Amino acid sequence: MCTILCSFMKERIVHLLNKLKSNRSLSLIIIATLLVELVSVVHYNYIRDLLRKELEKRAEVELTAKAEIIGNTLNNTENTMKEHLWDLQHNIAHADSMFGVTCRLIMANPHVTGGSIAFVPDYYPEKGRLFETYAFEKNGEIKVEQIADSTHDYTTHSAYQTVVRSKKDAWSDPYFYKDDSGDESYLTTYTFPLLDKKKQLVAACGLDMDLSWLGDTLNASHYYPSSFGLMLTQSGKLIASPSKRHIRPKDVDDVVKLINDSTVARIKTQNGKSWMKEFKNPEDHDQASVYVMSMDGDPHWQIAVVNYDDEVYAPLYELRFRNMFLVLAGLLVMFFIIRRFAKNEKRLRLAEVEQARIGGELRVARNIQMEMLPKAFSGYSHYVQISASLEPAKEVGGDLYDYFVRDEKLFFCIGDVSGKGVPAAMLMAVIHSLFRMASSHENNLAHIMQKVNESMCQNNNTDMFITLFIGMIDLPTGRLRYCNAGHDKPVILHGHGEQVEPLLAKAHLPIGVFSDYTYEMQDGQLNKDDMLFLYTDGITEAKSGNTAHKWFGLPQLKDVLRRCVTSADVTPHAVIQHVSEAVRTFVGDMEQNDDRTMLCIRYQFEEEQALLSDSITLVNNVREIPKLNDFVKSVTAQLPLDQKTARKLRLAVEEAVVNAISYAYPAGMQGNVVVEANANTRRVKFVITDNGTQFDPTEVLKADTSLSVEDRPVGGLGLLLVRELMDSMNYERIDGKNILTLRKRFNSNNHNSEDNENKD
Repeated sequence: MCTILCSFMKERIVHLLNKLKSNRSLSLIIIATLLVELVSVVHYNYIRDLLRKELEKRAEVELTAKAEIIGNTLNNTENTMKEHLWDLQHNIAHADSMFGVTCRLIMANPHVTGGSIAFVPDYYPEKGRLFETYAFEKNGEIKVEQIADSTHDYTTHSAYQTVVRSKKDAWSDPYFYKDDSGDESYLTTYTFPLLDKKKQLVAACGLDMDLSWLGDTLNASHYYPSSFGLMLTQSGKLIASPSKRHIRPKDVDDVVKLINDSTVARIKTQNGKSWMKEFKNPEDHDQASVYVMSMDGDPHWQIAVVNYDDEVYAPLYELRFRNMFLVLAGLLVMFFIIRRFAKNEKRLRLAEVEQARIGGELRVARNIQMEMLPKAFSGYSHYVQISASLEPAKEVGGDLYDYFVRDEKLFFCIGDVSGKGVPAAMLMAVIHSLFRMASSHENNLAHIMQKVNESMCQNNNTDMFITLFIGMIDLPTGRLRYCNAGHDKPVILHGHGEQVEPLLAKAHLPIGVFSDYTYEMQDGQLNKDDMLFLYTDGITEAKSGNTAHKWFGLPQLKDVLRRCVTSADVTPHAVIQHVSEAVRTFVGDMEQNDDRTMLCIRYQFEEEQALLSDSITLVNNVREIPKLNDFVKSVTAQLPLDQKTARKLRLAVEEAVVNAISYAYPAGMQGNVVVEANANTRRVKFVITDNGTQFDPTEVLKADTSLSVEDRPVGGLGLLLVRELMDSMNYERIDGKNILTLRKRFNSNNHNSEDNENKD
């Protein structure tokens, strides 16, 4: 029987091999099947590893978020004590006042259930040797009493002794507390030392926090439904566990035991902030990963989250089986395609589809690129007129321009990426974003150029570079600042006369060459009706359609611009149209070989007649403020201001000068603060200058006035007041000096109103 069976199997194998030799398509399908299965196994292991790493990151994020929430709650309790320190020190002279202070301590924080102030022995002789006030909430009422007596000697308690020894605040380990009614609570106590002016301990102040919220906070939301979180002390004692969830208590006990088991190997996660242990339930063989993180600061509690493998890898298991069936179906379809269609026809069809797809994507990319450019300029038309144009040589190009107004300053740039097509367009988008980000708060154009250059030099494996010109116009004064990184020099069209000349811009290396290259900012001045014309080399290097293939060139460009200046009522839009038409006429039928980009800015603001100019120099001492007030009063008395506006000006200038005195010079260092006042028929301007350490008040976050006094962080109100009272507040750091400029229009009620700007 075995002989017959072996003979039959041998015949079938030989028959199959012969069939494979005669049917190449079937052979290819089988080989492809084996390869796909091999790839599937490798892919499965790879994705499983990715999911494990993603699980680590997700667990890290969850632990960090929960630790931050818990830490913030604990910090709020600490801040409650610190914020009432002034109250303690103010009333410490009167023993009976401590009852009210203790009551106010627990009323300030909803998580605090009780508070005490235990004074050193014999601090209040009239109250006896021991005196401790204790306040607690019961039935919605705050009760306070003196609890120190012969049965309650707080000097023997560990928390009090710790504070006496170290004179530092500390958190106690969680403990159970049972009140008179038999209600049990899980508490932790924050103890803070109260010191007198001689740094001697006066009392130990404690706040009791109820920890019943910890379990709900840790398990408020999890990415996986069966996951749960735990909280343990540094010594491994369980503080909080899941509540109102179907978690077996034995799982919690096993996880706590696993965390405290020093013999189990701990696996560090990728970022090193937490560690992981593998957990396996011996009863139903459920596997899970336990991620543990220690909280920063005091108390050093541990947070853990448990994720079961069957939930984490469930999508992978389902994906593998689906892929298996899809691969088999695909292989069968491929078999019939190979048999029925010729390879050349298939390749041609795929090529046509690919070409159509690429064409469609390039059109979309072109639209996206054009959408990145700034739209029509409005809101500051009484200062400047702006017009721009960009014509890519291909579907997408590498030229860029941008402009925007911040703090009454017009920031603008024009650039040209080396190369063409999609790579240049991608780099153009990066430069556009870097310019916006770098100039959002910075006024020094050399620093902006340096930041853009450093970012571009990182991982610049393509060795592409960018020529870039960055400029900034102070709209009320016409002061021009600029920095050039290898770009063609802009041309200035003076409003009075036919003078057209290149801007005196120093040549620097393009962006993306050397990361440590130092750029320099230059200054200039624009007068009324002056125009600044910026362009890329696609204009001057445009080739003619004749056999000579000459370039359009800078001399011919200057001739076109000169004719524009002599025409009546010339506008930036008209200038760009004239140049575009001249280039098209010169090129003729010649194919465009480079992107053509132009940006034209006309400055048309005319300063009003000066009313006054005065200054005062103060020493960095708040005692100089009366001199400042007298100076500002003398200035406002000469201006067309009502008393209310004059008071606002005095208050704003005083706040700004006090801010400079407080932050510009270190303690003990003497320096000067110069206040200059200039006014015309439109507005008054105060320029506050010091040569102290760099401090930009415009970058200080505004104070959130919606918060209560207890919750509001210290600082920011003075600068908020200056912002509200003045129309603009601009900061610059020039030649080692802090320069803060405050402006106020005489006829403006809302310093952010563009309508009032237009009325000026």
